[in-house]
Formats: sequence, structure tokens, C-alpha cells
Amino acid sequence: MSRSPYQVLQKPVLTEKSLLAKERARTLCFRVDPGATKAEIRQAVQAVFKVKVESVRTAIFRGKMRRRGRTFGYQPEWKRAYVKLKAGEKVPEYFENV
Repeated sequence: MSRSPYQVLQKPVLTEKSLLAKERARTLCFRVDPGATKAEIRQAVQAVFKVKVESVRTAIFRGKMRRRGRTFGYQPEWKRAYVKLKAGEKVPEYFENV
């Protein structure tokens, strides 16, 4: 199944931890499709941002149970990818004024 890069990369994760990783370690952080592989994530980042990727790390976040009175449900599971750029690559500015 072939996905477009914009289906693989859903949105950037903008947290204090991800911003520090971006500045210090040339690492970008994205929320990605839960079924995406590391190779698909690498190809998507290289296609969208025109940079070379050194490594990809992923983390799966399990859905937590949430209650409203007697009823309960689960939040959906989601996947985060940490993409480290090769030395000499310019870190893209995918957001402004954060």
C-alpha cells in the first residue's frame, strides 16, 4: 500500500522536549500514521523537506481510558517519530513564532 508523504506525516509535535531536540540535536518530531514504517517516514521527510535523514526513531502511545460518569472510552493510539538529520543539513522551519 503506497501512501503519500502527507498521509505518513500528519503534523509536527510542538512540545518543549521536541523544540529542544530540534535546536540541540537536529531532530524533528512528527505525529505519524500508526501503520507507517521507519523507511516510509524517512522517505516522506526527505520528499517534503528536501533534506537527508540520518536516523528515525518511533514511539507508540497507547490510548488511555477516559471516563464521564458511568460511561468510559479510550483515546486512540498514536505514533510519534523522531527524525535526526545528517550533519550539515539545514533544519527546516516548519512553524513560526512559537
